[in-house]
Amino acid sequence: MHDIWIEKYRPKILNDIVGQEDIIERLKAYAKIRNVPHLIFSGPAGTGKTSSALALSRELFGETWKQNFIELNASDERGINIIRGKIKNFARTAPMGQNQFKIIFLDEADSLTIDAQAALRRTIEKYSHICRFMLSVNYSSKLIEPIQSRCTVFRFGPIKPDAIQKYLRKIAKEEKLEITPDGLETLIFVSKGDLRKAINVLQVGASISNKITAELLYETSSTAKPEDVKLLIDSALSGNFMIARNQLYDLLLKYGMSGEDLIKQIHQAIFDLTISDESKVKLIEKTGETEFRLVEGCNDHIQLEALMAQFALAGENLR
Repeated sequence: MHDIWIEKYRPKILNDIVGQEDIIERLKAYAKIRNVPHLIFSGPAGTGKTSSALALSRELFGETWKQNFIELNASDERGINIIRGKIKNFARTAPMGQNQFKIIFLDEADSLTIDAQAALRRTIEKYSHICRFMLSVNYSSKLIEPIQSRCTVFRFGPIKPDAIQKYLRKIAKEEKLEITPDGLETLIFVSKGDLRKAINVLQVGASISNKITAELLYETSSTAKPEDVKLLIDSALSGNFMIARNQLYDLLLKYGMSGEDLIKQIHQAIFDLTISDESKVKLIEKTGETEFRLVEGCNDHIQLEALMAQFALAGENLR
């Protein structure tokens, strides 16, 4: 239990990576010919971008992979100095062993400033003969066009539920855990295609009990049950504002949720309501306004109460 499971169970080779079969086949082809172009891995968190870069480097360089691979996080240092310093110094040195090039993996590269991206473009251009760049981003469109045009883009999608279930069962077997069917469904719901989040939530639950149930996971992951969120919305739309207010505070206290966490679940629950599309549009608009205020730093309780009040007023047209 002292190990971090996302590292303990991180795939070591390309064949172990789940949910991105088409991408992995293309990366295995690069490993086979022992050559790669500059790459952009684009997609949401927890979908295998970093694991793919690490696994590809291991298969390309073998025992010398650590000497020929460096991982940097652009969100830590966003400015031009990281390009002129760490990246340039590593890029201009010769690769170790019999390898023809080294690899720089730049995580969250879309966090770089425009000036830093321009400097990175020049570095990529200058040292391509002995260095390859792998850039991990949430949105490739946030990179300047000259960088995009020099790289092959791989788009990682959310991991499918079946793949997440299979991987979690493997971990549960190794850790001697019992995951109930509703616990497995909850892990899928909470993760929303993010395998890293699913593993983290599983480890937190396992620190409390060897039996992983839905109730345990909701309480430890700061996530409310979908039926509780739906009940909150139904109460507000029915005009029972004070009841909805009490349910709101029960959710915030019971699950230890922030306003931003809860507003995301409210947004998701609106689409499952049995009301007209026009009514859903109005509720989504009000939810979006509240989410903006929360992000800007307004008080969580006041803004969520105001949202319930808006739902109660909107519900008059539904009754």
